[in-house]
Order: sequence, then structure tokens, then C-alpha cells
Amino acid sequence: MARPRAIILRAPGTNCDEETAAAWRLAGAEAETWHVARLLEEPRALDSYQILTLPGGFSYGDDLGAGRILATRLGTVLNDAIRNFHARGGLILGICNGFQVLVKAGFLPGEGCTGAATITHNDSGHFESRWVRMQPNPGLSPFISDDEPIELPVAHGEGKFMLSDPAELARLEAAGQVLLRYADKDGKPTAEYPANPNGTPGAVAGICDSTGRIFGLMPHPERFVDPLHHPRWTRNRTDREGDGMRIFHGAVKALSA
Repeated sequence: MARPRAIILRAPGTNCDEETAAAWRLAGAEAETWHVARLLEEPRALDSYQILTLPGGFSYGDDLGAGRILATRLGTVLNDAIRNFHARGGLILGICNGFQVLVKAGFLPGEGCTGAATITHNDSGHFESRWVRMQPNPGLSPFISDDEPIELPVAHGEGKFMLSDPAELARLEAAGQVLLRYADKDGKPTAEYPANPNGTPGAVAGICDSTGRIFGLMPHPERFVDPLHHPRWTRNRTDREGDGMRIFHGAVKALSA
């Protein structure tokens, strides 16, 4: 079976592209990083890949709002190429700034969503850099394959996922599209700070579209691929990979089946 090919799209200000490429390689995929300008010149290049990833950072300096400029470019010039990529079974992952881009470009929550969605400033009013605990919701997406709690770091100033229609959140939950929720020490979804670092209603940390193949999350899975990456690694000695690898492995396994 051929190894899945992942393309990691970077822009000025992106700073997590190489770490994300390394995580895909550890999971068994082939990975390349491309500047967005190169893909704008050659949109059909997506036909050679099975995974598209929008990594974290501060694309275009987050001028006009986090991810707004890159979202505009993807949602206009590259819109058809990305939607064709998705329609033929491609997987799309947006991490932190990449999640912001997917929401603001209209790829998440996806078809069937009533009203607008956005990701805005944290309730704390400042940048949050900390480790969080989340409760996964498996079933719909290949990116999330089990319900074991997952710990990952966050690093964002605009991470609050909001919907213009509050009733839409219940629909997303019922459809299984809320894949990750911020959780307290007992593993229960929480609105309390700092376990919920941005104040997102419903403790939403990551969502997917109705197919499960477009997934965006605020925490950084590429920053916890080795046990040594965890700040409590000396207390939690284990031979198991970092929790972030579960997301990358899930995608590669689905494409290799």
C-alpha cells in the first residue's frame, strides 16, 4: 500500500509547518511543505495528495484578524480546488491558526450550518499558552478514533469558537461534529477557566464537517508527539507516543485501509 501524501500549506507568519510535517512522517505519511503562493500558481497540484494541512502560527501577521487574509485567499482563488480535493475523499486538518482559517473561509462547520461561525478573542483578554485536557468524541471522523482523554498545549489569543445561532451548537453535537471538548480534571466538559482557556460555549476545542474529513482544532497535536514533550514527563514516564500522534495516526490509518 502506498504511503498517503500530505501537503502542509504555509504562509508568511506560519511557524508550525515543519513540526507538522515531521508528525505526519512519524505517522507513516509522506509530507511536503508548500508556500501558499506556489499552490495559487498550481492549484491542480492538490490532485497528487491525500491530506491537506493548515498549520499553526500567525499567517500574514494575523492582520485584519486571526487567519483572515489566508482564509480569503483559500475561500476565493483556491476554493474550487480545495472543495474538489475534499469531494474525492481528501482529508483536511487545520491546527490553531489553520482552524481559524478553515472557519473564516467557510469550510467549517461546513454544509448544513445555519448562520455564521467565527473564532474570536479569548474571554481572558490575552494570549493563552498552557496545557489543556480534552474529551474526544469518536465515531464520525478518522482523525479521532477513541474516547481516551487527550492532553495537548494551546497557544492562541483568538480561540473562542462562536456561532451566530446558539441552537446550531446543539445540532453539531447531535451530529457528532464536536470532536474535542475542553475538560476538567475529572474528564467532564467545562466552561471554567483555565481548563477552558478561551471561554468557548459548549467547551468546543475541535469540530469537523458533516463528512468527518475536515477537522479543525485549537490545541497543537504536533507539539506533543514524543513523551518528552510533556512538562510532567519525569512523573509520567511511558513508552507510549505523545497524545498528538493519535490524530495523525488516525488519518493515515484511514487512508491506508
